[in-house]
Amino acid sequence: MLLSASRRVRRATVVLTSLATVVAGVLASSPAHAGNRVTPGGFTGYGFDQCKTPTQQAMDAWLTSSPYWAVGVYIAGDNRACGDAVQSELTPGWISTQLRNGWRVLPITVGPQASCYVNKKKKIRITSDPTDNYASARLEGRTEARDTVSRARALGIAAKSTLWYDIEAYDIGNQRCNESALSFLTAWTRTLHNLGYVSGVYSSASSGIRALDRARLSQPRRFTMPDRVWVAEWQSAEEYRDPSTSAAPSLYSAYLADDGWMPNRRMRQYRGGHQETHGGVTISIDTNYLHLGRGTRAGKAPRFCRGTRVDFPKYRRLAFGTRGAQVSALQCLLKRKSLYGGRVTGFYNRGTARAVRRFQRNHGDRVSGRMLIRNWTMLLSAGPHPVAKIGSGGNMVRRLQRSLNAATRSGLAVDGLFGTATTAALRQYQGSVGLRRTGVADPDTWTLLQQGRL
Repeated sequence: MLLSASRRVRRATVVLTSLATVVAGVLASSPAHAGNRVTPGGFTGYGFDQCKTPTQQAMDAWLTSSPYWAVGVYIAGDNRACGDAVQSELTPGWISTQLRNGWRVLPITVGPQASCYVNKKKKIRITSDPTDNYASARLEGRTEARDTVSRARALGIAAKSTLWYDIEAYDIGNQRCNESALSFLTAWTRTLHNLGYVSGVYSSASSGIRALDRARLSQPRRFTMPDRVWVAEWQSAEEYRDPSTSAAPSLYSAYLADDGWMPNRRMRQYRGGHQETHGGVTISIDTNYLHLGRGTRAGKAPRFCRGTRVDFPKYRRLAFGTRGAQVSALQCLLKRKSLYGGRVTGFYNRGTARAVRRFQRNHGDRVSGRMLIRNWTMLLSAGPHPVAKIGSGGNMVRRLQRSLNAATRSGLAVDGLFGTATTAALRQYQGSVGLRRTGVADPDTWTLLQQGRL
């Protein structure tokens, strides 16, 4: 996250002009963001941030083809690097559309930087005057927090969402510089709390994050800590792997005590500026791994037919006379679709064969009365077509895992959590049916599963 090289425009003018533009947009489209959910909420997975807000076309392409479920956007701050002070793509409608599509939005502010920040071109600095316990720095922190909340509200970012302050690397050994920065962030956090938002701070692990952690341990009553930290600690090129196929980056750091903001209040920017292409759209991004709130949850698995087992590592062909647990699963699932009226016996009787024929006829398949692998794939995947990818959780993921176990015999644990194993199995399936191997369950993938394509 780099800061702008433009000269400082008078702060009040910039704030009033850009805020007026945003407010005008929200008044014109207030229904677009009514009822927006808290962001990011509980989530474990991957995100990206880009200097300038991506277009809707780019977001739609990345929704169905990238491994990312979170997006960082710069909503405030005179030191933002993106040139366009208003961010023409960033509107209430854009925010509500991303949230509705399942994205977690990470609103970022890049305002005054530490007084000893090394980039001398940046004119907007936190005042380092220690008078009255850094009163000027605290005032600046309150001002920045209020401005950020005003912009967040105008964009439809709900209360209790996390707002992130970006403070770039600085010399934490410089006492006045460090203490004024910590005083600024203390005021930022307290003001956000008073206004109903959650406080987040982004900085480099060895600089701002290290300073916060030291203050947390040695001066807990003097400085107020943010609720969440976004740790910039980049992997080397040799360490980097595709997030959807490798183990998640560690959230632990040598610069933080292990108990700091753990286990569910850290995220890590693990790769700096680079280009990625997904769905034919290339964006210059930083990449991040998040574990926030309660994390991604699978929720309680539903019970089928008084506890009949329906989850198997692979599914087999069934025909009249077959017995076993998979026959019970078949009878149960057909019963839930009102195709089978008998008891769940585990014996493939004539009633079961009739129900299978009805199912095959309803799905335009060859009517045989035998339960084939493609029929299992159809049955197990039946339902809505939501986008699911690494970081997703819940019953839609269980449905996907069952259908992949049928279609690819992949032996997935049906746990409702979309991880690297589910991604690999999905890519295998997509390749076998001629789809792009994205590892994202998009509507086209669901359609072919529900058609029983193998």
